[in-house]
Amino acid sequence: MKIVLIHGQNHKGSTYHIGRMIADRIKEKADSDITEFFLPRDLEHFCTGCCLCVEDEAKCPFYTEKRAIMDAAERADLLIFTTPTYCLRASAPMKSLIDLTFTYWLPHKPRAVMFSKKAVVVSTAGGMGTSSAIKDIATALFFWGVPYVARYGVAVQATGWDGVAEKKKAKIEKDTARLAERLIHKKPKAGIRLKFMFGIVRFMQKKDFGAGVSEKKYWEQNGWLDKKRPWSSV
Repeated sequence: MKIVLIHGQNHKGSTYHIGRMIADRIKEKADSDITEFFLPRDLEHFCTGCCLCVEDEAKCPFYTEKRAIMDAAERADLLIFTTPTYCLRASAPMKSLIDLTFTYWLPHKPRAVMFSKKAVVVSTAGGMGTSSAIKDIATALFFWGVPYVARYGVAVQATGWDGVAEKKKAKIEKDTARLAERLIHKKPKAGIRLKFMFGIVRFMQKKDFGAGVSEKKYWEQNGWLDKKRPWSSV
C-alpha cells in the first residue's frame, strides 16, 4: 500500500505523532511505502487568485512544489492529512494547499484516480475545535472525489506530545490501532452523495453553466459527458 502523509505543520507535535502512528500500524500489518510532506516546508505559498491554473495548471506560479505533492497523492492508495486546530480551523498552510488545488475539485478537473482512494483526516486541539478543523479538509477530499474519508479528532489537553497524559496516549494507541485495521481492509466505493454531486456538475458542464473552455474539454476527453464515469474507469 502506498501511503502519503500531508502534515499541516512543520513541527512534530501531537497531530504529527497520531498521523504517523496510523501509518506505522498499517505498515506493520500490510507492506507499505510511506511518503511525507510538511506544510509550509514543502509548499510555502498562498494562492494569489490569478486564475491562470483554470485554463492551464502549469501556469500556476507555484506549480512545481504543488505538483510534487499532488503527483505523490495521485499515486497513493491512502492519504493521511494531519492538522493542528488553529482558532477552530485547519492550519493556514493546510488551507493554502486546499486553495492551490481547487482545480482538482468536481466542478473543474477532477482526477479519476481519486475516486478509488481512501483517506483519513487527523486533528488535535488543546480543547475544542477538531471537528471543524477536520471538516475543512474532509470537504475538500469529497470534492476531489475521494469516496471514503475517516476522521479522528482528539483534545489532547497539551501543547505538545510530551505533555499528553499517559492515559490519553493509551486510548489514542487503541483508537489508532482500530482505525488502521479498518483502513487496511476498507474497499472504497463511490456512494450516492458523491455520484449525485458528480451528476449535478456534469449537467452544468454540458449546459455550459460556468464551465471554462479547457474544463469542458477535459470532461469531454474523459468521456464523462457521455456514459463513462470516473469511479468505473480506475
